[in-house]
Parts: sequence; C-alpha cells; structure tokens
Amino acid sequence: MRKKERVAAILTKLEETYRGQGTALHYRTPFELLVAVVLSAQCTDERVNKVTARLFPEYDTPEKLGNLTQEQMEEKIRDCGLFRSKARNILGLCRKLVEEFHSEVPQDMKSLLSLPGVGRKTADVMLSVAFGQPAIAVDTHVFRVAHRLGLSQGADPLAVEQDLMKLIPRAQWGEAHHWFIWHGRKLCKARKPECTACPVVDLCPSRIL
Repeated sequence: MRKKERVAAILTKLEETYRGQGTALHYRTPFELLVAVVLSAQCTDERVNKVTARLFPEYDTPEKLGNLTQEQMEEKIRDCGLFRSKARNILGLCRKLVEEFHSEVPQDMKSLLSLPGVGRKTADVMLSVAFGQPAIAVDTHVFRVAHRLGLSQGADPLAVEQDLMKLIPRAQWGEAHHWFIWHGRKLCKARKPECTACPVVDLCPSRIL
C-alpha cells in the first residue's frame, strides 16, 4: 500500500472512531479558550476545567482577569501546576489584549505568538478550534501518534506539524488534530499502548501484539 493510500485509510479509521470529538476544555469565548489552553500546559484538561469553572464566571474578560494581582492569580490557578509562570503569562496576555488588540483575541499566527505564554501549539489550537482556520496543533499525543504510525520522524513539534500538513488534506487538519489527540489518550498511550483494541493496528508499523 502506498503511503498516500495508507494515510487515507488511517484517517478514515480514526474518523470512524473519534468523529465529533473536539477539545475537552470547557469555554464559551475565544478568550476563555486561550486562558484554558495556557493553563493546560503539563496539566490535565479535567483539572483545568475545574479551575476555570471557578475562574470564568467572575473573570471572563481580559479587563477583569488582568486586574488581578500576581498573588491573586496564583492562588486562583494554583491547582494547575506551574502556577507562578502561568499567572505571569496570563496577566501579561490580558494586558496586551486590552492595550493592543481592543480586548479581542487576534486571529492570525503572528499576533497570537506575540502574546505572553503563547507558543505555536497554543496558537494553532486557537486558529483551529476558536476561529475555524486550517491548522494542526502538535501536542505530546499528536507527536507520539504521528511517530508510531510512521507519519513523521520529526524531532520537534514544528517538524511533525509540517509533515502532517503535507500528508493530511487541508480540509481535515482541524479534525485530524482532535482524532490524534483522542487516539493518544484512549489507546495509543505513552507507556502501555492498547494495540489489540486499536482501529488502525493493521496500518501501524509500531504495533505490539
């Protein structure tokens, strides 16, 4: 089977398995999603959702959240881990949104990357999930699944992203990102991949049976 055909078969199987699965983060606006994604670094989505369930009802705009002190912010997001640096970055991005972007989350990569605490993965998530633009955000799950399926040998997330963008039809970038994440969480786990239950096991060069 040629690589193009194998990729198409993989995508079909993953779509059948994870169709309709989007981000697990809870949010109502692009701003809330941005804050949630920043909080999710080295933290589970479940824990982030617990923190934002307390945070967003009262602080749902850059103005409101940006008015907190560093100490107040740290206390509110402490459960997410790395809370000092995350608090500093969230306060910084809130102030920059107010001062430079009329309190709106920008919809282009360059502007998103100018915000404190926002790297390429976070920017890709915002473009894809919040604004419906074609993008593939590469987190640890996407990175691992892409490598195991033989779709990339990239040494860093950007290289993997570029490889996937070449292989996956542009119209499927956003959905495929979620399929890879859910597959990595549910079956293609870091330590003990559940290959016997995997829908793409016959297409996987890394299968363990």
